[in-house]
Amino acid sequence: MFFLLASFMMVSLTMTRQQTIKVNLPVASSAKSDFTPDMINLAVNATGDVFFDKTPVMLPELDRKLGERFGKDPATPVYISADVNTRYSDLVKVLDAAKRVGFTKVAFNVKPANAAKPAP
Repeated sequence: MFFLLASFMMVSLTMTRQQTIKVNLPVASSAKSDFTPDMINLAVNATGDVFFDKTPVMLPELDRKLGERFGKDPATPVYISADVNTRYSDLVKVLDAAKRVGFTKVAFNVKPANAAKPAP
């Protein structure tokens, strides 16, 4: 019975799904998988385009959308994904927008170092 429970828990943990565009994440050795059902996913691709969940947005519209979500729940975590080749200035603009609205739980999505190594 314990084996079935443990198996179910492990499978459910691997079923995390983020609503964001596909980007080539940078690698960090201290990265860990973190999932909450109510979160905001922001993404910046290599050309500097910004996405709110999977919808492309301009920075003024991003401020408005973030403001609406902040009004509903100020404790909502914000996750920012960026392509490895994204310019630092484009990433900082998105981070600044989240902080300017008032979000305090802001993190960057990265790949764990052990996930970046190719299998032999």
